[in-house]
Amino acid sequence: MTTELHRPAAMAAPDGWRLVIGWLTLVAVLVFAMIVLGGVTRLTNSGLSMTDWKPVTGWLPPLSHEAWTAEFERYKAFPEYQKINKGMSLAEFQGIYAFEYAHRVLGRVIGLAFFLPFVMLLLLKKIPRSMAPRLALLFLLGAAQGGMGWFMVKSGLVDHPDVSHYRLTAHLALASLIFAVLIWTILDLAKSPPRAAATAMVRRTGYLLLVLVALQILIGGFVAGLNAGFIYTDWPLMGGNFVPAEMWELAPWYHNFLENPAAIQFTHRMLGYAIALVALWLYLVSRGGNAGARLGLGISVLVSVVFLQVFLGIATLLYVVPVALGAAHQAGGMLVLAAAVFVTHELRSARASEKPASG
Repeated sequence: MTTELHRPAAMAAPDGWRLVIGWLTLVAVLVFAMIVLGGVTRLTNSGLSMTDWKPVTGWLPPLSHEAWTAEFERYKAFPEYQKINKGMSLAEFQGIYAFEYAHRVLGRVIGLAFFLPFVMLLLLKKIPRSMAPRLALLFLLGAAQGGMGWFMVKSGLVDHPDVSHYRLTAHLALASLIFAVLIWTILDLAKSPPRAAATAMVRRTGYLLLVLVALQILIGGFVAGLNAGFIYTDWPLMGGNFVPAEMWELAPWYHNFLENPAAIQFTHRMLGYAIALVALWLYLVSRGGNAGARLGLGISVLVSVVFLQVFLGIATLLYVVPVALGAAHQAGGMLVLAAAVFVTHELRSARASEKPASG
């Protein structure tokens, strides 16, 4: 994410670049929707309803009663039906199938929405030459994400009717990386007015916050994959204790942070508090310097969405992870990531403005 565009800081984006910015913004919105829909698919237990993967020919769902019956019979051969959904009706199966089908089709739409304009804009020479390798890598990451999704689903089609939380976290992490790189690229291409200098404390705090947000997304994947959000639904305590009773029940000790749902939920809570405190500290230290209006606004938005996300997380627990709140919490995580990426991008520009001119 460090490609230099060799454009004077005060120069607006050329007309051709605005077209690229609009295209990448659309793709970023689609990726955001894809991540939220993935959360809904998880929360509705729909992810294992499609038991095969046809990346090229899998556009259409079953179109006749016979085709639906055959699809349902195929689903019955797998552990989720046999151990959890035994006796469900065809209509109920169609209900969960719809979410996974929409998730997969949206993935294909994103692939086309990225690849076709990329080729066209490249041929028309609208894409900055230095930016083309990064965009090509983004397309490859998107293709890898499709394969990662099926790799995740396969883990739930064997014995245990649930996907591996490691694979789910990898799937979420790759989606979040794609989303973050899209935003960074858009900011690289967008109008870049002169930045005021940021202090070393503001820079360090901003960078730390981005790292903590990224770590929290990974832990959130563990929470989702292990259904850890369902085991303690009280707050601020966990089963009447600050530290849950099962916190250290696995050995060696570090397995608790990889496999123990109680320890993972506790870690997710504590890191959420830490992120809120670091965000508040970033806001306070940025007020004391000449951070500039653009960076200051970005920090204010970041702090706001962090505290909104904390509220959504608490509400999601207290109401025992309803689909609407769970999806909102997932969306909130991506908004926090987007705001943190924006602030970090501004801090890099502010840091560069402090360097003495060469020559």
